Amino acid sequence: MKKVIVSEKAPAAVGCYSHAIETGNMVFTSGQLPIDAETGKMPEGPAAQAKQALDNLKYVLEAAGATMDDVVKTTVLIQNIEDFAAINEVYATYFAEPFPARSCFEVANLPLGALVEIEAVAAK
Repeated sequence: MKKVIVSEKAPAAVGCYSHAIETGNMVFTSGQLPIDAETGKMPEGPAAQAKQALDNLKYVLEAAGATMDDVVKTTVLIQNIEDFAAINEVYATYFAEPFPARSCFEVANLPLGALVEIEAVAAK
């Protein structure tokens, strides 16, 4: 059985998807763009966008009754691999050891011109 998770703190979906789906003790989030839910805008620069995307991820996990400490896997999509160091520096402030498994990919484009998008799998 699956349960739809929606966070009022995270920006509304920009397509036909849920913020997250919970099944059993697992939470699968959609990719979180760096959109500020209050303003509808994205901050400038890769570090600021990484922070906003991770804040949105945290809000979605909280809506599912999970925390960043419950994350077992992330996927990070970035528009320019040269932004990896700046994004990684911010990323490291949201997780503690043992760090979740992670994949990171450079992609040609992200929705709405974002520089970063981050999704996660958590085990509660």
